[in-house]
Amino acid sequence: MSNTLTNLAGDIYIAADIVGRELTGASSSVTRNATAERAAVGDTVRSFFTNQATAITPTPSMTIPEGTDQTVGNKTLTINNDRAVQIPWRGEEIRSVNNGSGFETIYGDQIRQAMRTIANEIESSILVEAYKNASRATGTAGTTPFGSDFDTVAEARQILVDNGTPMDNQVTMVLNTLAGTKLRNLAQLQKVNEAGGGDLLRQGALLDLQGIMLKESAGVQSHTKGTGVNYDTNGALAVGATVITADTGTGTVLPGDVVTFAGDAVNKYVVTGAFASGSFTIASPGLRVAIADGADIVVGNNYTGNVVFHRAAIEMAMRPPAKPAGGDAAVDELLVQDPNSGLVFLVSSYIGYRKAMFEVAAVWGVKAFKPDFIATVMG
Repeated sequence: MSNTLTNLAGDIYIAADIVGRELTGASSSVTRNATAERAAVGDTVRSFFTNQATAITPTPSMTIPEGTDQTVGNKTLTINNDRAVQIPWRGEEIRSVNNGSGFETIYGDQIRQAMRTIANEIESSILVEAYKNASRATGTAGTTPFGSDFDTVAEARQILVDNGTPMDNQVTMVLNTLAGTKLRNLAQLQKVNEAGGGDLLRQGALLDLQGIMLKESAGVQSHTKGTGVNYDTNGALAVGATVITADTGTGTVLPGDVVTFAGDAVNKYVVTGAFASGSFTIASPGLRVAIADGADIVVGNNYTGNVVFHRAAIEMAMRPPAKPAGGDAAVDELLVQDPNSGLVFLVSSYIGYRKAMFEVAAVWGVKAFKPDFIATVMG
């Protein structure tokens, strides 16, 4: 049985191609750190980042200036998800199905479903990380965007460009299928003479709008707000503040909640740190306008967390799971990297007494490194 997976590699790779075409718009739009190097749960992956530069007024001199030292920092994400799908087969079952559809055909379908399950979990984890770490939000909670126009695209874009996000063909808006349907139904996008092409009308393909790629995902999450009411700011808050001190209120303020402040009729801020010890945290770059002491804080309603983000905003690290030195009881292993999504799966074959078990597994972690480059589009 040492060549179990080698003989079935064709079925496995065919399954990978099929899964790669599922509605997983987020996993293909983030920075992907996916390699064949094994990792264990709790392992740390580091990424560097540079700080905003400081300008000076040069002074003419016959001596070349030293220049201002700059610090290059690093941020870390943790591999914290370890998931697997196990597929057992008894000897008589394999013999029985070989008289019909064939073991290879059924086995290939099982591998496809296993990859689909894990890929969907990865997609959901990316989108939870995204909407709970967005800089600000746009749209109306409980109302699917694009009901009559696509103004929401421009509004979300404004949030990003005001934050300094580069609009360099690496910005993606990930929508649930309901918002995607609303967008497809807009007459101005269906008319070839107005849309500039017939891709949406003929093929249903979402068109890029205003420099933003539009994709759909089954992993877009619904957010249930905290119970917080009657909170006021405890002290004046300056532009750029991210720690919001509050008093007089009751109930919870949770990560992902969207809050507004009296005195700021424009901005909707996303909570990234829950209310505790008299304060909660909003994402960078913080408040866009100064807020007075005693200003009312309103926690918004439940919403669907569609998101728009730059590829550099979120990193997803995915690895095959670690095994003991010398390996475990697997008699064969095959690493499968989906050519469409870049997701790396480890497929292992275990042989027991009159029975075999196949496992599809992966470990991964997700981190939103640049909240400035993320905005939530509420639905």
